Amino acid sequence: MFAGRTSEGGMLARQQRRSIARAALLGGALVVVLAACAGAPVQTMSDTRQTIRAAEAAGAERVAPEPLAAAREGLRRAKDSLDQRDYREARRQAEEARSQATAALRAAQQAAAREPR
Repeated sequence: MFAGRTSEGGMLARQQRRSIARAALLGGALVVVLAACAGAPVQTMSDTRQTIRAAEAAGAERVAPEPLAAAREGLRRAKDSLDQRDYREARRQAEEARSQATAALRAAQQAAAREPR
């Protein structure tokens, strides 16, 4: 009789381990799905485009052509990565491009502030 309890207890422990393993597997799958859904950097790329436009409007082409060109190229690479569904790389490239565009915008604003009115 005692041996039967041990057997039932062993079976219960195996079932619990299987349930835990299934829950872990489902949880991992959920993380992957959520990462894929949340991965497309649509807002980041939009922000980058807007910053590039602002830099262009401020005259960055004249006073900061290198960072502006780097921003444009970075956004192009981000679009390519997005097309490849490499969202992590697209986000990284878009953020770098936005940083370059911000530098170009600041340079243009500083140059405009130094110009006599």
